[in-house]
Amino acid sequence: MSDTRAPRLLRLALWAATAFAAVLIPFYLDAFWLMAGLFAMSAAVGAIGLNLVTGATGQLSMGHAFFLAVGAYTYVYLSSESSGHLSGLGLPTGVAAIGAIIAAGLAGGLFSPISARLKGAYLGIATFALIFLGQHVMHNAEPITGGYNGRAVPPLNLFGFSFSDTPELVVLGIPFGALERLWYLAVILLVLAAWFAKGVLTGRPGLAMNTIRDHETAAGVMGVPVARYRAGVFVLSSMYAGLAGVMLALVFQRTVPDYFGIILALDYLAMIVIGGLGSVGGAVLGAALVTLLPQILTRYSDSLPLVAQPGTGGGGFSPAEAARILYGSVVVAVVLFLPAGLLGLAQRVRQRLSGSLPHPSTPTRSAP
Repeated sequence: MSDTRAPRLLRLALWAATAFAAVLIPFYLDAFWLMAGLFAMSAAVGAIGLNLVTGATGQLSMGHAFFLAVGAYTYVYLSSESSGHLSGLGLPTGVAAIGAIIAAGLAGGLFSPISARLKGAYLGIATFALIFLGQHVMHNAEPITGGYNGRAVPPLNLFGFSFSDTPELVVLGIPFGALERLWYLAVILLVLAAWFAKGVLTGRPGLAMNTIRDHETAAGVMGVPVARYRAGVFVLSSMYAGLAGVMLALVFQRTVPDYFGIILALDYLAMIVIGGLGSVGGAVLGAALVTLLPQILTRYSDSLPLVAQPGTGGGGFSPAEAARILYGSVVVAVVLFLPAGLLGLAQRVRQRLSGSLPHPSTPTRSAP
């Protein structure tokens, strides 16, 4: 077997094992782990979008949580019926989901003239202001958002199939409720989102985006329409956030304004830094770590040192605080020692295992 076929077969085997595990997980894991996985997959979709604009193009966006809120609340408004003081259009949920993604893209388009002209800390501050704008609207536009208490999320219904607990569905003796049904939908959406972003990054648009990030002046000299690219990538990133917001709303089953705040925006920045800037796989890895770590600490808080059980008021950190301390430390470690993030570390390990990197103890011959 040639040296080039071995890594390829290993990669195919890993993909096959991942796909097989994704199919079997709903049959074996309980509701806690299914919900944690769904939150991680929705976060991964949003992180992929943020990595396109921040990691690949170099635009610091601090307002990603705002566009998630636009997607989530637009879906609820479009799909809900008017009731009492709450208003809604009562559209089919599939149409509402598409409309929510488009609405998030339109919101990004309205902001794109600013994103096309500002960069660095100035763009970060401008996008950060979107968080406060969104919080004001979500808390005060009660007929649309439900105010402080939020709104219930209608379950998705596609072609007569409902992603809810009813009607009852049993597969191989396992009852498939809302979480099990949403699991497969989320897997499909994540794969499609990653595939499309991968195509963008590996094609001519990705080359132009990387050139803008590394050498903006050179990109302009080479004929790259810098302002148009930066605006277009911002719109695309907003649409990814809108899709993530819809997925998050379907899993959470209620939209709450406080969730789409500063903490969520910082979490998304941590995801792409930890995973690896400018890469699809890095966004997925970072989203999994940042999303699952608080869930795991909450689940096992009674057996972990320095971690207090939620709501007990005992000594130690809460699971959320402990999680942020841990992945905050990971961010520092990545910046100092792993500039390519966890994905870069994983790639080096894979290359070392396949023998494509020399061992540190193996002497190398310098070129004459």
